[in-house]
Amino acid sequence: MKKIYVDGENLTMNDMISVSRNHVKIALSKKGRKKVFESRKNLEKIVERQRVVYGINTGFGELCSVKIPPSKIEELQKNLLRSHAVGVGNPLSEEIVRAVLLLRANALSKGFSGVRIEIVEKLIEMLNKNVLPVIPEKGSVGASGDLAPLAHMALTLIGEGEAFFNGERMKSKDALKKAGIKPLKLESKEGLALINGTSVMTAVLALSVYDAEKLVKNSEIAGSMSLEALKGTDKAFDPEVMQVRKHKGQIDVAHNLRLLLKNSEIIKSHRNCQKIQDAYTLRCMPQVIGASKEVVDWVKKVVEIEINSATDNPLIFENESISSGNFHGQPIAFAADFLGIAVSEIGDFSERRTARMTDSKLSNLPPFLTKKSGLNSGFMTTQYTAAALASENKV
Repeated sequence: MKKIYVDGENLTMNDMISVSRNHVKIALSKKGRKKVFESRKNLEKIVERQRVVYGINTGFGELCSVKIPPSKIEELQKNLLRSHAVGVGNPLSEEIVRAVLLLRANALSKGFSGVRIEIVEKLIEMLNKNVLPVIPEKGSVGASGDLAPLAHMALTLIGEGEAFFNGERMKSKDALKKAGIKPLKLESKEGLALINGTSVMTAVLALSVYDAEKLVKNSEIAGSMSLEALKGTDKAFDPEVMQVRKHKGQIDVAHNLRLLLKNSEIIKSHRNCQKIQDAYTLRCMPQVIGASKEVVDWVKKVVEIEINSATDNPLIFENESISSGNFHGQPIAFAADFLGIAVSEIGDFSERRTARMTDSKLSNLPPFLTKKSGLNSGFMTTQYTAAALASENKV
């Protein structure tokens, strides 16, 4: 049976989909295991030198100047999770939570977080046995990673909070017991390493951009069918037209449309008709869908970088701990906003083609695509629904 190995460097979008939607199991690779082990050793050396290090022997945020004695380290990490698990709203879907567990395990296995191997293995065990923490959808602002959502995730590791097991919501300790998983006790920095990262926002964006790739392909298919129904021409997609404006997305979409329409008898039958040119929603498909395609491709690259990044703070290197800002969600936020704009534009363009097809004055087809218009309303209200959804996309 296929298994995906995590090491913080080689996770792909397809791996993510396999794990989150198809329940493929994962494991910590030998390389990942070695890196986690070395990172923990480096952290322990720092602690032995009795240095004051943020998140290891200090308070958090504005309380970073408060030094915590060694005897209170476990309590510090546990209190951190309890105080930050204050999200609200409906639980995130199963596929998103599975993606979150995968991404957090992968980020920690990169070897710059200072956690024990047991932490990574416990995340993996929960994922493989489908023990899924209840993570509320609201509460993260992203400026310091997904603190609140990931705190809910981390509580399940220590047997607190709630989780789903086999689709049933219950106390985490009961879910772990049913799955045969022992809860963990946290040691220095581990609570902070679990919650200070971008795994939730990245999981949501990764699944979204994967679906957006499919949307682009489907929009090409739907667009080519619309062109046939409205007796348009494929001349606007000719290679020579594309070569004088070399946007890759535009060129790719025009190429795909030509392939889809290559053997169309409908297109061939009126190639030399009296119509001068098609409406924008047909003629400009390469330019509009192509622009959205380029956005989708760029967002995918952002996601592929993020899913193999160390995003907590502080980061642990061989001889020092460095407080930094890799937890900040700005790269993901910009990408998510841009993706929303691109997908919305595809929806707008599709809705306008639907409106054209149902309007007999524009399409030369029966009103609302029904033979007995008046007696039947055909696709009248279907188009209204499409318009409503297109408007909602703009919000």
